[in-house]
Amino acid sequence: MAAKIIDGLAIARAVREGIAARAEALKARGLMPALTMIMVGNNPASAVYVRNKVRACGEVGIRSEVVRLPAEVSEEELLATIRRLNETASVHGILVQLPLPAHISPRRVLETISVKKDVDGFHLYNVGGLVIGQTVFPPCTPYGVQKILEHEGIELEGKNVTVVGASNIVGKPLALMLMQREATVAICHAKTRDLAQYTILADILVVAAGSPNLIVPPMVHTGAVVIDVGINFLPDGRLVGDVDFEGVRQKASYITPVPGGVGPMTVTMLLENTVAAAERSESR
Repeated sequence: MAAKIIDGLAIARAVREGIAARAEALKARGLMPALTMIMVGNNPASAVYVRNKVRACGEVGIRSEVVRLPAEVSEEELLATIRRLNETASVHGILVQLPLPAHISPRRVLETISVKKDVDGFHLYNVGGLVIGQTVFPPCTPYGVQKILEHEGIELEGKNVTVVGASNIVGKPLALMLMQREATVAICHAKTRDLAQYTILADILVVAAGSPNLIVPPMVHTGAVVIDVGINFLPDGRLVGDVDFEGVRQKASYITPVPGGVGPMTVTMLLENTVAAAERSESR
C-alpha cells in the first residue's frame, strides 16, 4: 500500500486559523502583533520570500513592515537598525532575510536581534536553549516538521529517527527538538559513510540535505515516515525534494511531497512565533 501523502498546505491552513484567532484576541485587548523584516540588497529569491511572508502576515492579522537597505549598507548601520527595532515596543518580531552581502557577518547580525524578538529562532540563545528545552522561539522549519508529526499523530517516544543533513538551520536544531520528545536520533551529513545503514533503521526519516533523489527506495525501511525538507530546482525547472518521491512512497507509511509538504509550515511557524512574541510582551 502506498504511503499517505501529508498535505502540508492543509495543515498550515489549520494552524493559521488558530494563529489568526490569537491575533484577533490580542487586537481586542489593544495589542497589534507586528513583524518587521529587514532586506539588504535586491536578491530576487529573497524578494519572493519576503513578499510571501508579508502576504501570510496579512492573512492572519499580523502587521508587517519591510525595511529595505541597499546592498552596500555598512554592517554598523544594519546593526543600528536592529538595535532601534529592539527598543521599539510596537515591534514584536524582527527577521533579517538571509543571505546577506559578503561584507556583513550573519552571526553578528543574528546575535544583535533581541532574544525576545528573534522569531526566526536563529539567535545563539535560542539555538542553545534547544539543548535543555528552554528555547524562546524554535527555528521555523524544524518547528514546522515537529508540528506536522504532531498533526498526523505520529509517535516520537522511543522511535528511531534519522536526520540527513546537519545544518544549523534545520538538521541540528531538529535533532535536539526530537530528542526532547524522547526519540533516539542519528544525524547524518556529507561525511557520513554508508548513509543507507542509518536510513534503513529509521522509523522516521527526515531529509534536509539539498541533494535531489538522495534517498531511494532501498534506503528506506518499509512503513517508515519520510519527511522531505529538501528544495532543489532541476535543470528543466522542476522543484523537487531530496527523496525519490514516487519510489519511496511505495514503501513508506507517510511521506511529504515537494512542493506542498514542509514548505508551507516554515512560514506558518514564523507567524506562530510572532504572535507568541506579542503575547509574551503583554506580561512585560
